[in-house]
Amino acid sequence: MRFLIAALSVTGLLFSADAALADKRVAFVVGNSAYKNVAPLPNPAVDAKSMAKLLRNVGFDVVEGSNLTRDKMTERLLEFGKKAEGADIALFYYAGHGIAVNGSNYLLPVDADLKSEMDVKLGAAINVDVTLEQTMADAKVKLVFFDACRDNPFTARIRSAKATRSVSVESGLAEMKSGEGTLIAFATGPGQTALDGEVGTNSPFTRALLANIATPGAEIQQAMTKVRAQVNEETNKNQLPWGHTNLIGSVYLNPVATPDTPAVAPNTPAVTTGPASEVELEFWRSIKDSNKPEELNAYLTNYPNGTFKSLALARIASLQDGPSTATRNLTTGIDPATFTEEADQIAEDQLGLDKGQRRDVQRRLTGLGFDTKVTGKFDETTRAVITRWQAARGYPKTGFVNALQLKALQSEIVSSRVASSDDSSDDEPVHHAGHHSGGGGGGRHYSRGGGGGPGAFFGGMMGGLFRR
Repeated sequence: MRFLIAALSVTGLLFSADAALADKRVAFVVGNSAYKNVAPLPNPAVDAKSMAKLLRNVGFDVVEGSNLTRDKMTERLLEFGKKAEGADIALFYYAGHGIAVNGSNYLLPVDADLKSEMDVKLGAAINVDVTLEQTMADAKVKLVFFDACRDNPFTARIRSAKATRSVSVESGLAEMKSGEGTLIAFATGPGQTALDGEVGTNSPFTRALLANIATPGAEIQQAMTKVRAQVNEETNKNQLPWGHTNLIGSVYLNPVATPDTPAVAPNTPAVTTGPASEVELEFWRSIKDSNKPEELNAYLTNYPNGTFKSLALARIASLQDGPSTATRNLTTGIDPATFTEEADQIAEDQLGLDKGQRRDVQRRLTGLGFDTKVTGKFDETTRAVITRWQAARGYPKTGFVNALQLKALQSEIVSSRVASSDDSSDDEPVHHAGHHSGGGGGGRHYSRGGGGGPGAFFGGMMGGLFRR
């Protein structure tokens, strides 16, 4: 009998995993390398082939192309637009040359021969805004990736044309804002140059996408934070991806279902987490019925991406008003940017927290099961505790807090249990820093080395890849 029950459980698990990938997923993937009127680019076609393979492996119907002329690109776009009607997820990936004219972005087919603004606008290039609107508007979730920020040789030609000398022409792509349910990501920021990598390999941006966006159980916005970090490190801080998002739910390209996973909303195309280890399972069984938030938070601390994370959060929410039956989800009302925007010393200093407010943060953390002394000082111990709390909640782990994370912390349910405080009278000095702003856009050039130079800090919603 036990064997029968176990067999049925496994069958249910496999069915759930298949169902999670059964949503309609369509992708447009094109890489243009073999340009006819300028020097070819070494890697876009390779990048597109790698991306198409990855997306097919996670259930996408891929409309793929390499080294396409204007007519062939149009054919692929029409095919993609038809398939994307009513899609749960529509994904657009382009690698190759791109150009911005007066703030409008254009993608360049391999037969493009641009000499003036008129050539760009009258059909030699593909208008990005029109393309995305016509092909993806009907999809529930829209993901857009541009590895098109190369150093564009057409730019000088257009600028030198008499009729277009007063026109603003950029070698890469201009900043774009995303609509509801959309994430847009660029290989680098506006005005910056993206590296192409070694010949025959993937570019740093595409390589980071391949390594992170389809990781089992990875939420796309958190995955993009890792993409940003990987590219920044790999290029010696010479390239920092940029983007914008208005996603209104969690999106997973490669979900891993569990038997305890509840049904998800239609615009949440996947679920998270993987199979629990025996140790994790025993831990969960020992506290799953607990009425103490600190015990449930102990599980989240030890298993920040654990199989039962959603259940632990739901259980904590159910304890909000003690014996009351009122419940709430801990993520309800939380700005999505909280999960992606990294906090640092500057962001924390801008909060201007005095000693009393720092003590309140420490009390709240302790009440949530993240024990720390209530001193009013954010020393190394407190930083470590903040990092544990961030990991348990899925926020970027830095040990510092920003305005979004502070708001999220203050909205959480706090146990009456508070650690004894150290009433040290030494106030920790608070340093105030000026406001930072970052720009973006960019061109991409072929390089065998990674140069130095700091990348502009992401001013977008992702904390750099996507601030709302």
